[in-house]
Amino acid sequence: MRCDAKTFAQMYETVYVDLYRFALCMMQNQQEAEDAVSEAVVAAYENIGKLKKPDAFRSWIFTIVSNICKKRLKKEAARRDYFGEETYVQAAYEDPDVGLAVDVRKAFFLLEEEEQTIVGLSVFGGYNSKEIGDALKMNPNTVRSKRSRALQKMECVLR
Repeated sequence: MRCDAKTFAQMYETVYVDLYRFALCMMQNQQEAEDAVSEAVVAAYENIGKLKKPDAFRSWIFTIVSNICKKRLKKEAARRDYFGEETYVQAAYEDPDVGLAVDVRKAFFLLEEEEQTIVGLSVFGGYNSKEIGDALKMNPNTVRSKRSRALQKMECVLR
């Protein structure tokens, strides 16, 4: 796809709020979410030529944000492992909410990428199946089925 800066800005303007919400849900940190979205926008702009259809921009840039968030979360986990899991476990022991949040995050990242996107947009972002279906070019019934199966997977992990 050929795209100039103005066209890219117009397409980005239609999704930037949703991108930020999605990144915030994944990162659970405002600054990290902003950084992830910024990195994704740069990557999307640099690679816009790889996008075949302008209609796919929304799902394409959401995938980029999702991948960047995953990469950043892996780095965070590696840092946590490097500095010692004991400190982390102690914090979870002292505050049960921290432990639960960590368990939910781990269960979330065991899902397939598409499932993560659907659950993230639905549960964390507050979007309904029609809105998610529109964004991902999917039938709303399919979105509901995939969301339900993904949440069941997470429930099994959390038990």
